[in-house]
Amino acid sequence: MKRVIYWSGLLFLLGSACDCSKDGGQDANHLAALPKTALRAPGKLRILTPRRFSAERLPRGDFPLDHEAGLVKDFCRLIGLEPEFVYASGHDRLIPRLLEGQGDLIMASLTVTNRRRKQVAFSVPLEMIREQLVTRTNDSGLEKPEQLSGRRVAVRPSSAYRETLDELRSRVKGMRIEDVDESLDTEQILSRVADGSLDTTVADSNLIEAARRYLPNLKVAFDLSDERPVAWAVRPDNPLLLRQLNSFLAKSPRIGRREQIYKEDLPGLQKKGVLRVLTRNSATTYFLHRGELVGFEYELAREFARHHDLVLEIIVPPAREDLIPWLLAGRGDLVAAGLTVTAERKKHSGAAFSRPYQFAVETVVGSADEKPMVEVEALAGRTLVVRRKSPYWDSLEKLKAQGHHFTLQAAPAELETEEIIARVADGSYDLTVADSHILEIELTYRNDVRGLLTLGTKSAHGWAVQADNKKLLSAIDTFFDKEYRGLYYNLSRNKYFKNRRGMRARAKHRPTRTGRLSPYDPLVKKYAEKYRFDWRLITSQMYAESRFDPQAKSWVGARGLMQVMPRTAKQMGLTRLADPETGIHAGVKYLDWIRDQLPEQDNFHTQNWFTLAAYNAGLGHLKDARELARRQGLDPDRWFGNVERAMLLLSKPKFAKQARYGFCRGSEPVSYVRSIRERWRAYKRARPIHKK
Repeated sequence: MKRVIYWSGLLFLLGSACDCSKDGGQDANHLAALPKTALRAPGKLRILTPRRFSAERLPRGDFPLDHEAGLVKDFCRLIGLEPEFVYASGHDRLIPRLLEGQGDLIMASLTVTNRRRKQVAFSVPLEMIREQLVTRTNDSGLEKPEQLSGRRVAVRPSSAYRETLDELRSRVKGMRIEDVDESLDTEQILSRVADGSLDTTVADSNLIEAARRYLPNLKVAFDLSDERPVAWAVRPDNPLLLRQLNSFLAKSPRIGRREQIYKEDLPGLQKKGVLRVLTRNSATTYFLHRGELVGFEYELAREFARHHDLVLEIIVPPAREDLIPWLLAGRGDLVAAGLTVTAERKKHSGAAFSRPYQFAVETVVGSADEKPMVEVEALAGRTLVVRRKSPYWDSLEKLKAQGHHFTLQAAPAELETEEIIARVADGSYDLTVADSHILEIELTYRNDVRGLLTLGTKSAHGWAVQADNKKLLSAIDTFFDKEYRGLYYNLSRNKYFKNRRGMRARAKHRPTRTGRLSPYDPLVKKYAEKYRFDWRLITSQMYAESRFDPQAKSWVGARGLMQVMPRTAKQMGLTRLADPETGIHAGVKYLDWIRDQLPEQDNFHTQNWFTLAAYNAGLGHLKDARELARRQGLDPDRWFGNVERAMLLLSKPKFAKQARYGFCRGSEPVSYVRSIRERWRAYKRARPIHKK
């Protein structure tokens, strides 16, 4: 399959919302190639998207644009075109840029309105939506439009919602329309309504439904429109492209199937061309890292889907307890989330489980400076802290019943095992217990804890399917028979459970006696000057990324001195990342792009800290941290002591599940920025700016 190259961190739209390996059920011969006259850039489909969609996303199976992304991928591959993205500065620039010939297709979930019909040609509908008035669950004063008198409704001026509100304002005296910045997308506006920063807003019904998954205190007050179509837009003078789009959409099995509930065994899934995988957004399963969708369970599921020529769709239910119920309700086809296969779960869950693909053993975790324990008796006089409803509690209760003398203390129910381990590391707790695979992942990031003693026998992890889906279960078992401990499995497992990461950046580095900060000072100065950065700051970042090793390669595939993803570099026209000059150029150019996406700060250094944090964690996680900082009463325009504190909270499920971009190991960008600042200060003392 030919893979489309795009910027890491730039494109969520054709990212891995759906990891397509099939044409979605289309007859590959039913669409002929478009004549060159239909496209102003032959061989490419230039897709206009607003800048507000340019950051990476965490597909969870419920966002309309993730669904739309799969359609675009299907069409481009089927017609033999390479997508090329053209970014507008906001929604208001999409149609003008299309009409100016700067793009061929608008993909932005545009509602078809009479005003827009006079400007552009629309495809057949992708789906039907209603415009709805949105407020908070504790707002009982809105049940009909007349009650908007004295209230404020926030929308972008260019949005279709503004047309609806202009008409409504003529009937409802005292209603105020609050224009928000065009750079804010509807999800951001909904988030601000949820936390009370904005009074009310209007949004499409499908987007509201999706946003309520992570903003549960939103509610729909009432409908403001009948059903309206959402479609793609092309120039009126391009009927050939419109005809091909409509032909494709008319036959696509994706149309009308978003959020459908059904139960199909493997043959039925192959007819649909889609595999819906239920999982969790966590460090052991599926998460967003530097614009890349990663995770052990995600990679295994993606490989299984590829084996069966299926499009992969990831669905993340609100809580771990929802995984099996959603499966049984037909909202997904299999669960891949590191579930422990127990006799109780096999008997009473209603699901069928695959053969094991991973084993874990409960392990006592203590401080790194402790010596390993040989026997359970060594726990005498110690305090073990675990959640009362965790399986660890049951195991420790059995040990106490056998006469072992230790204190068993209940951790707060909302704490995840990783958070309890962190409290052991900082001395707040004495000991805890964790499954070995969770501890292994923690040890790839930290060196302040260790496993002291294993308890009991190994427990098996398996995938779950509907009990009647025997062919799907058989296919999964065959897949694991082939892959378990094979090359792909071992590479994936080592990536997540064995590779050490995060330690390199904590090392100290001081200038050499030669007066140079690095072997590449002239190159760093060249590109730092070109893109308006302090060359000493870039050098400090380069050390954090690669320790000046041009051959360095990260666990997710980033390469070179500045650890840039190959597809990011290729989109910028740079490919030989192991070459020092190319690697430096790519990193500084990408850093410059990130800076341009962020709101301008009054403080020059603050802008740098935000840029570095986004380089490390991704723009999406930085945006989440700034939104969370605002909700927590912190300053969203200051990194140290403010946004960095919010970033740390994104590793906690309570906050991650209410964030647009989900789980983030916030300690990494926090440590990254602080270590770069510390080293940069040392570099400034060694090499004042007046020295050449």
